Amino acid sequence: MLPRLLFCAQMLLVLTGCGDRTPAESAASQPPALSFTAQQATQALAHVTGLVKQCTPRDAGTAGAEKAARWIRDRLTERGVDARIDRFTDPTPRGPKPFFNVLATLPGTGDGWIVLLSHFDTMSGIGEGFQGANDSGSSTGLLIELAAILRAAGPLPHTILCGFMDGEECMLAYSDRDGFHGSRRLARQMKAEGRSVKAVILMDMVGDRDLKLTVPRNGTGALRLLALKAAEATGDRDRIGLFDGIVYDDHQAFLDCGFPAVNLIDFEFGSAPGLNDYWHTPADTLDKLSVESLLTTGRIVLEMVNRLSH
Repeated sequence: MLPRLLFCAQMLLVLTGCGDRTPAESAASQPPALSFTAQQATQALAHVTGLVKQCTPRDAGTAGAEKAARWIRDRLTERGVDARIDRFTDPTPRGPKPFFNVLATLPGTGDGWIVLLSHFDTMSGIGEGFQGANDSGSSTGLLIELAAILRAAGPLPHTILCGFMDGEECMLAYSDRDGFHGSRRLARQMKAEGRSVKAVILMDMVGDRDLKLTVPRNGTGALRLLALKAAEATGDRDRIGLFDGIVYDDHQAFLDCGFPAVNLIDFEFGSAPGLNDYWHTPADTLDKLSVESLLTTGRIVLEMVNRLSH
Protein backbone atom coordinates (compact mmCIF):
# COMPACT_ATOMS: atom_id res chain seq x y z
CA MET A 1 0.00 0.00 0.00
CA LEU A 2 2.86 2.35 0.83
CA PRO A 3 4.34 2.31 -2.68
CA ARG A 4 0.91 3.20 -4.11
CA LEU A 5 0.56 6.09 -1.64
CA LEU A 6 4.01 7.35 -2.54
CA PHE A 7 3.17 7.11 -6.25
CA CYS A 8 -0.06 9.08 -5.72
CA ALA A 9 1.79 11.74 -3.76
CA GLN A 10 4.36 12.08 -6.50
CA MET A 11 1.68 12.41 -9.16
CA LEU A 12 -0.07 15.08 -7.10
CA LEU A 13 3.13 17.12 -7.00
CA VAL A 14 3.55 16.75 -10.77
CA LEU A 15 -0.03 17.79 -11.48
CA THR A 16 0.20 20.71 -9.10
CA GLY A 17 3.33 21.89 -10.88
CA CYS A 18 1.50 21.76 -14.21
CA GLY A 19 -1.48 23.71 -12.96
CA ASP A 20 -2.29 27.39 -13.32
CA ARG A 21 0.61 29.75 -12.70
CA THR A 22 0.52 32.18 -9.81
CA PRO A 23 -0.34 35.82 -10.60
CA ALA A 24 3.32 36.72 -10.13
CA GLU A 25 4.43 34.03 -12.58
CA SER A 26 1.81 35.08 -15.13
CA ALA A 27 2.90 38.72 -14.87
CA ALA A 28 6.53 37.74 -15.30
CA SER A 29 5.71 35.90 -18.52
CA GLN A 30 4.06 38.95 -20.08
CA PRO A 31 6.10 41.28 -22.32
CA PRO A 32 7.21 44.51 -20.64
CA ALA A 33 4.83 47.43 -20.99
CA LEU A 34 6.13 49.91 -23.54
CA SER A 35 6.04 53.64 -22.82
CA PHE A 36 6.99 56.79 -24.72
CA THR A 37 8.73 59.64 -22.91
CA ALA A 38 9.23 63.34 -23.54
CA GLN A 39 12.92 62.66 -24.14
CA GLN A 40 12.05 60.13 -26.84
CA ALA A 41 9.57 62.57 -28.39
CA THR A 42 12.34 65.18 -28.49
CA GLN A 43 14.54 62.69 -30.29
CA ALA A 44 11.71 61.96 -32.73
CA LEU A 45 11.48 65.67 -33.56
CA ALA A 46 15.25 65.68 -34.10
CA HIS A 47 14.77 62.91 -36.67
CA VAL A 48 12.10 65.00 -38.42
CA THR A 49 14.42 67.99 -38.46
CA GLY A 50 17.28 65.93 -39.90
CA LEU A 51 15.08 64.45 -42.60
CA VAL A 52 13.73 67.85 -43.63
CA LYS A 53 17.10 69.60 -43.62
CA GLN A 54 18.96 66.88 -45.49
CA CYS A 55 16.27 65.46 -47.77
CA THR A 56 14.11 68.29 -49.11
CA PRO A 57 12.25 67.82 -51.35
CA ARG A 58 11.74 64.05 -51.51
CA ASP A 59 9.09 63.65 -54.20
CA ALA A 60 8.37 60.07 -55.22
CA GLY A 61 10.26 58.86 -58.27
CA THR A 62 13.13 61.30 -57.78
CA ALA A 63 16.68 61.17 -56.49
CA GLY A 64 15.46 63.07 -53.44
CA ALA A 65 13.20 60.18 -52.44
CA GLU A 66 16.05 57.68 -52.82
CA LYS A 67 18.29 59.92 -50.70
CA ALA A 68 15.57 60.08 -48.04
CA ALA A 69 15.18 56.28 -48.04
CA ARG A 70 18.91 55.85 -47.50
CA TRP A 71 18.87 58.48 -44.75
CA ILE A 72 16.03 56.68 -42.93
CA ARG A 73 17.78 53.33 -43.25
CA ASP A 74 21.01 54.80 -41.87
CA ARG A 75 19.26 56.37 -38.88
CA LEU A 76 17.64 53.03 -38.07
CA THR A 77 20.94 51.20 -38.39
CA GLU A 78 22.58 53.68 -36.00
CA ARG A 79 19.98 52.70 -33.39
CA GLY A 80 20.65 49.00 -33.86
CA VAL A 81 17.59 48.34 -36.02
CA ASP A 82 18.08 46.03 -39.01
CA ALA A 83 16.58 47.83 -42.00
CA ARG A 84 16.61 47.37 -45.75
CA ILE A 85 15.46 49.27 -48.82
CA ASP A 86 13.00 47.57 -51.16
CA ARG A 87 13.57 49.21 -54.54
CA PHE A 88 10.93 48.63 -57.21
CA THR A 89 9.57 50.22 -60.35
CA ASP A 90 5.90 51.10 -60.85
CA PRO A 91 3.95 52.67 -63.71
CA THR A 92 2.85 56.26 -63.13
CA PRO A 93 1.14 58.95 -65.24
CA ARG A 94 4.66 60.20 -65.98
CA GLY A 95 6.02 56.82 -67.01
CA PRO A 96 7.74 54.11 -64.99
CA LYS A 97 9.36 55.46 -61.84
CA PRO A 98 11.59 53.96 -59.14
CA PHE A 99 10.27 53.73 -55.57
CA PHE A 100 12.07 52.95 -52.31
CA ASN A 101 10.28 51.41 -49.33
CA VAL A 102 12.31 51.17 -46.13
CA LEU A 103 11.45 48.08 -44.07
CA ALA A 104 12.60 47.24 -40.55
CA THR A 105 11.52 43.86 -39.17
CA LEU A 106 11.76 43.12 -35.44
CA PRO A 107 11.17 39.35 -35.03
CA GLY A 108 8.73 38.26 -32.33
CA THR A 109 8.23 35.03 -30.46
CA GLY A 110 4.94 34.14 -32.15
CA ASP A 111 3.45 33.94 -35.64
CA GLY A 112 1.46 37.19 -35.74
CA TRP A 113 2.58 40.53 -37.20
CA ILE A 114 1.94 44.14 -36.18
CA VAL A 115 2.69 46.67 -38.92
CA LEU A 116 3.48 50.31 -38.10
CA LEU A 117 3.43 52.64 -41.11
CA SER A 118 4.42 56.13 -42.24
CA HIS A 119 5.09 57.60 -45.67
CA PHE A 120 8.11 59.82 -46.23
CA ASP A 121 7.64 61.24 -49.73
CA THR A 122 6.51 64.82 -50.34
CA MET A 123 3.79 66.10 -52.63
CA SER A 124 5.24 67.05 -56.01
CA GLY A 125 4.79 70.45 -57.59
CA ILE A 126 4.83 72.52 -54.38
CA GLY A 127 8.28 73.98 -54.88
CA GLU A 128 11.98 73.22 -54.62
CA GLY A 129 12.15 74.08 -50.92
CA PHE A 130 8.96 72.29 -49.87
CA GLN A 131 9.68 70.70 -46.48
CA GLY A 132 6.66 68.47 -45.94
CA ALA A 133 7.50 68.69 -42.25
CA ASN A 134 4.13 67.42 -41.04
CA ASP A 135 3.06 65.54 -44.18
CA SER A 136 4.78 63.33 -43.59
CA GLY A 137 8.08 64.08 -41.96
CA SER A 138 6.41 64.04 -38.55
CA SER A 139 5.28 60.41 -38.62
CA THR A 140 8.54 59.34 -40.24
CA GLY A 141 10.65 60.80 -37.45
CA LEU A 142 8.30 59.31 -34.88
CA LEU A 143 8.42 55.86 -36.46
CA ILE A 144 12.23 55.88 -36.48
CA GLU A 145 12.18 56.46 -32.71
CA LEU A 146 9.42 53.89 -32.14
CA ALA A 147 11.45 51.29 -34.04
CA ALA A 148 14.43 51.96 -31.77
CA ILE A 149 12.26 51.62 -28.65
CA LEU A 150 10.72 48.36 -29.86
CA ARG A 151 14.11 46.95 -30.76
CA ALA A 152 15.50 47.79 -27.30
CA ALA A 153 12.48 46.16 -25.61
CA GLY A 154 13.46 42.78 -26.99
CA PRO A 155 11.24 40.23 -28.74
CA LEU A 156 7.51 40.79 -28.33
CA PRO A 157 4.83 38.12 -28.87
CA HIS A 158 4.30 39.44 -32.41
CA THR A 159 6.79 40.40 -35.08
CA ILE A 160 6.85 44.17 -35.59
CA LEU A 161 7.30 45.55 -39.09
CA CYS A 162 8.07 49.27 -39.29
CA GLY A 163 7.36 50.32 -42.86
CA PHE A 164 8.38 53.67 -44.33
CA MET A 165 6.39 53.99 -47.52
CA ASP A 166 7.40 55.76 -50.68
CA GLY A 167 4.94 57.00 -53.28
CA GLU A 168 1.94 57.76 -51.06
CA GLU A 169 1.39 61.10 -52.75
CA CYS A 170 -0.11 61.13 -56.22
CA MET A 171 1.49 62.97 -59.14
CA LEU A 172 -1.76 64.00 -60.81
CA ALA A 173 -4.81 62.25 -59.32
CA TYR A 174 -5.15 59.08 -57.25
CA SER A 175 -5.70 55.97 -59.34
CA ASP A 176 -4.35 52.43 -59.72
CA ARG A 177 -1.25 53.97 -61.32
CA ASP A 178 -0.92 57.08 -59.20
CA GLY A 179 -0.35 57.19 -55.44
CA PHE A 180 -0.07 54.58 -52.66
CA HIS A 181 2.68 52.79 -54.58
CA GLY A 182 4.66 51.67 -51.54
CA SER A 183 1.72 50.52 -49.44
CA ARG A 184 0.12 48.57 -52.30
CA ARG A 185 3.40 46.75 -52.86
CA LEU A 186 3.95 45.91 -49.19
CA ALA A 187 0.35 44.79 -48.62
CA ARG A 188 0.44 42.51 -51.65
CA GLN A 189 3.80 41.10 -50.60
CA MET A 190 2.52 40.25 -47.13
CA LYS A 191 -0.62 38.67 -48.55
CA ALA A 192 1.40 36.57 -51.00
CA GLU A 193 3.67 35.46 -48.14
CA GLY A 194 0.65 34.41 -46.08
CA ARG A 195 1.49 36.68 -43.16
CA SER A 196 -0.86 36.58 -40.20
CA VAL A 197 -1.32 40.29 -39.59
CA LYS A 198 -2.90 41.25 -36.28
CA ALA A 199 -2.97 45.00 -36.95
CA VAL A 200 -1.74 47.69 -39.32
CA ILE A 201 -1.41 51.10 -37.65
CA LEU A 202 -0.78 54.06 -39.95
CA MET A 203 0.41 57.44 -38.68
CA ASP A 204 0.04 60.51 -40.90
CA MET A 205 0.33 64.24 -40.16
CA VAL A 206 0.83 63.69 -36.43
CA GLY A 207 3.11 66.59 -35.46
CA ASP A 208 0.79 69.61 -35.71
CA ARG A 209 1.13 71.88 -32.65
CA ASP A 210 -2.66 71.96 -32.40
CA LEU A 211 -3.02 68.19 -32.56
CA LYS A 212 -6.43 66.58 -33.02
CA LEU A 213 -6.05 63.04 -34.25
CA THR A 214 -8.96 61.46 -36.07
CA VAL A 215 -9.69 57.81 -36.82
CA PRO A 216 -11.48 57.64 -40.19
CA ARG A 217 -14.42 55.34 -40.82
CA ASN A 218 -12.50 53.24 -43.36
CA GLY A 219 -10.68 51.25 -40.72
CA THR A 220 -11.22 48.01 -38.82
CA GLY A 221 -13.79 48.59 -36.09
CA ALA A 222 -11.91 46.84 -33.32
CA LEU A 223 -8.74 48.82 -34.06
CA ARG A 224 -10.64 52.12 -34.17
CA LEU A 225 -11.97 51.38 -30.69
CA LEU A 226 -8.54 50.20 -29.55
CA ALA A 227 -7.07 53.59 -30.49
CA LEU A 228 -9.63 55.33 -28.27
CA LYS A 229 -9.07 52.93 -25.37
CA ALA A 230 -5.30 53.37 -25.65
CA ALA A 231 -5.66 57.16 -25.64
CA GLU A 232 -7.87 56.98 -22.57
CA ALA A 233 -5.25 54.87 -20.80
CA THR A 234 -2.46 57.35 -21.61
CA GLY A 235 -4.51 60.42 -20.66
CA ASP A 236 -4.78 61.63 -24.26
CA ARG A 237 -8.45 60.94 -24.96
CA ASP A 238 -9.14 64.63 -25.63
CA ARG A 239 -6.63 64.53 -28.51
CA ILE A 240 -8.33 61.86 -30.60
CA GLY A 241 -11.80 61.09 -31.92
CA LEU A 242 -13.67 59.01 -34.45
CA PHE A 243 -14.28 60.53 -37.89
CA ASP A 244 -17.34 59.38 -39.81
CA GLY A 245 -15.80 60.23 -43.18
CA ILE A 246 -13.45 58.18 -45.35
CA VAL A 247 -9.79 59.12 -45.75
CA TYR A 248 -7.93 57.20 -48.42
CA ASP A 249 -4.40 56.69 -47.19
CA ASP A 250 -1.69 54.03 -47.05
CA HIS A 251 -3.75 51.80 -44.74
CA GLN A 252 -6.35 51.29 -47.48
CA ALA A 253 -4.13 48.90 -49.44
CA PHE A 254 -3.99 46.61 -46.40
CA LEU A 255 -7.76 46.76 -45.92
CA ASP A 256 -8.15 45.84 -49.59
CA CYS A 257 -5.95 42.79 -48.98
CA GLY A 258 -8.10 41.69 -46.05
CA PHE A 259 -5.81 42.85 -43.25
CA PRO A 260 -7.09 44.74 -40.17
CA ALA A 261 -5.90 48.34 -40.40
CA VAL A 262 -6.46 51.78 -38.89
CA ASN A 263 -5.33 55.32 -39.66
CA LEU A 264 -4.35 57.94 -37.06
CA ILE A 265 -4.35 61.29 -38.87
CA ASP A 266 -4.79 64.97 -38.01
CA PHE A 267 -6.50 66.44 -41.05
CA GLU A 268 -6.96 69.91 -39.59
CA PHE A 269 -3.52 71.34 -40.27
CA GLY A 270 -4.08 75.05 -40.67
CA SER A 271 -3.98 78.61 -39.44
CA ALA A 272 -7.22 78.31 -37.45
CA PRO A 273 -9.38 75.53 -35.97
CA GLY A 274 -11.15 73.55 -38.67
CA LEU A 275 -8.85 74.74 -41.45
CA ASN A 276 -6.37 72.65 -43.40
CA ASP A 277 -4.64 75.47 -45.27
CA TYR A 278 -1.07 74.43 -44.41
CA TRP A 279 -1.52 71.04 -46.06
CA HIS A 280 0.33 70.62 -49.38
CA THR A 281 1.60 74.20 -49.28
CA PRO A 282 4.98 75.82 -48.56
CA ALA A 283 3.57 76.57 -45.07
CA ASP A 284 4.10 72.91 -44.03
CA THR A 285 7.31 73.74 -42.16
CA LEU A 286 9.16 72.63 -39.04
CA ASP A 287 7.96 75.56 -36.94
CA LYS A 288 4.41 74.15 -37.10
CA LEU A 289 5.41 71.00 -35.20
CA SER A 290 5.75 70.29 -31.47
CA VAL A 291 7.36 67.71 -29.22
CA GLU A 292 4.09 67.47 -27.27
CA SER A 293 2.14 66.30 -30.32
CA LEU A 294 4.72 63.63 -31.15
CA LEU A 295 4.66 62.60 -27.48
CA THR A 296 0.88 62.18 -27.58
CA THR A 297 0.91 60.11 -30.76
CA GLY A 298 3.82 57.99 -29.62
CA ARG A 299 2.13 57.20 -26.31
CA ILE A 300 -1.09 56.16 -28.02
CA VAL A 301 0.62 53.94 -30.60
CA LEU A 302 2.80 52.15 -28.05
CA GLU A 303 -0.20 51.58 -25.80
CA MET A 304 -2.01 50.05 -28.78
CA VAL A 305 0.98 47.74 -29.27
CA ASN A 306 0.92 46.89 -25.55
CA ARG A 307 -2.72 45.86 -25.73
CA LEU A 308 -2.24 43.90 -28.95
CA SER A 309 0.65 42.03 -27.32
CA HIS A 310 -1.24 40.86 -24.22
